[in-house]
Amino acid sequence: MTQKANVSAVDALEAFRADLVVYISKARPTIEEVSGEVLRTRLWLDNEQRTHWETQLRRLNLELEQAQQALFSARISNLREETAAEVNAFHRAKRARDYADDKLRTLKRWSRDFENRVQPLVKQTEKLHTLLANDLVQAIAYLTQAVNTLDAYASIPPPSAGPAAVPAGRTVAAPETGGSKLEARSPGATPSGGTATANK
Repeated sequence: MTQKANVSAVDALEAFRADLVVYISKARPTIEEVSGEVLRTRLWLDNEQRTHWETQLRRLNLELEQAQQALFSARISNLREETAAEVNAFHRAKRARDYADDKLRTLKRWSRDFENRVQPLVKQTEKLHTLLANDLVQAIAYLTQAVNTLDAYASIPPPSAGPAAVPAGRTVAAPETGGSKLEARSPGATPSGGTATANK
């Protein structure tokens, strides 16, 4: 017997599709923000900070040379000895130069380590971004089509449960076995076509 499928969870499928749309709308901006932050950090290390500390190192090297030259000039002069201010200026310039040099070396080490440590994680976020931008968008389209198909199927009325009744007086052809016919008779009709007489 042909029966109609029991389609009863279309609302649940539609709810899942709606939740998936919300998830993508929140996850994609987050992944894009993470990718943007990684790029900003790389530019900060390779451009802004490197330029800053290279400039600082050049300036401090110049100041150290000037302080060293003043100190050297005072020492070789027969007129006077170097002053405490000149000695302090030299040591202060040297400490500042060493600090900037250490910062620049640390920055270069961070730039090298950044690639090795961050790149594997960046690849994972790129895969997730592809999943969100392509695969899950296609999944939403598939779910939308499935919901529409199931809704259309659920609106079709089920087929009748039994065979159609044969009206009285109509002849139904029997299977092609002997060519005989079965007659649907009205109540009281005799096999010979006459009218049956009721017994008194």
